[in-house]
Amino acid sequence: MTKRAFITGVTGQDGSYLAELLLAKGYEVHGLIRRASTFNTSRIDHLYTDPHNKDARLFLHYGDLSDGSRLVSLLHDINPDEVYNLAAQSHVRVSFDEPEHTGDVTGIGSMRMLEAVRKAGIHCRFYQASTSEMFGATPPPQGEDTPFYPRSPYGAAKVYSYWVTKNYREGYGMFAVNGILFNHESPRRGETFVTRKITRAVARIKAGLQDELWLGNLDSIRDWGYAAEYAEGMWRMLQADEPEDFVLATGVGITVRDFLDASFEHAGLNWHDHVKFDERYLRPTEVDALIGDPTKAEQKLGWKASVHSADLARLMVDADIEMLKHEGRPWIDTVTLDTYK
Repeated sequence: MTKRAFITGVTGQDGSYLAELLLAKGYEVHGLIRRASTFNTSRIDHLYTDPHNKDARLFLHYGDLSDGSRLVSLLHDINPDEVYNLAAQSHVRVSFDEPEHTGDVTGIGSMRMLEAVRKAGIHCRFYQASTSEMFGATPPPQGEDTPFYPRSPYGAAKVYSYWVTKNYREGYGMFAVNGILFNHESPRRGETFVTRKITRAVARIKAGLQDELWLGNLDSIRDWGYAAEYAEGMWRMLQADEPEDFVLATGVGITVRDFLDASFEHAGLNWHDHVKFDERYLRPTEVDALIGDPTKAEQKLGWKASVHSADLARLMVDADIEMLKHEGRPWIDTVTLDTYK
C-alpha cells in the first residue's frame, strides 16, 4: 500500500527536498503550511498538482505549530505512516531578536507535535529536526554523545525539542528520532542565511546589479553540506529497525571567509573588492566552530555526504546566476550533483 507522510515546514528548503524525495519514492505527501496573504509555496510549486486530479499525491493543509488542537485533528484525519517535524523559526541571529517566539514555535511547537501524535492515537514514525547549534560552545568534532552548550535562543529551543523527543520515545514507546543535522545549504536556502546571501550577491555583482555585500563574523567555522543529500538521511532514519538519534554532516569544516573565496573565485571576482563589515550581523554570543562526526550515520544508515563546501559554493553560485535570468518567472534549481562531485 502507498505510504503516507506528513511534513511540517514543507515550504522550506528541507521540506521541499524531502517532499520531492518522498514523492519520487511513491509516497502520498501531506504538508502543513501557514495561512498568509501572499503565496509562500514557491519551493514546492513544481511538485503541486490540483487535488481534483486523481493522480495528485501532494496535499497542503493550513495549520501552525502554535495550534495544538489543529495538529491533533489533522494527524487523526491524515493518519500518516511517517511524520517529519521540520517547521521552526530557524534563523539563529533572528532568535536573539525574537526569543519568545523562537522558544514557542521551535521548542514548545515540537512538544505540541509529539503530543498531537499521541492524542490522535496514530501509529507512526516521528522525525524531529535537531541541529548542530545545540552544541554551540562545545569544541569539535561533535557527535551523538557530545554535550550540548547552546549559544542562542534558537539553539536552546532545539535542545528542548531534542530532549522532549527522547522523552516521548522512552515514556510512550514512540518511534521518535532526532536528526542532528549540521549546516546544509542549497539554491533553495533562504536569502538571509549567510551562504545564500553570499552566492546571491556574487550573481548580482557579476551582473552589475549590486556592488557591496555586508557581512559579520568571517572567522566562524561551519560544516556545510548539500540539503538535498540530507533529506535522504532524514528518510533513512525512519526506515531503521530501531529509533536512534543520528548526526548528519560532511565531517569537514571551513570558515565563512573560505566560502567567500570559493564563491567569488568561481565567478571570476575578488571578494575583497566588495565585502564590507557590519557589526549588526554579529550575535551576542558567537559559535566558533561546528564540525560533525557522521560515522554512526555511515555505519548504520549507509549515508555519507558527497558534496562538500567548495563544491556547494560553486553549485549555489551557478544556480543564482541562472536564477537571475528568470527573475519574475517561476524557477526551480535543476543543477545536477554530478558536476560537483
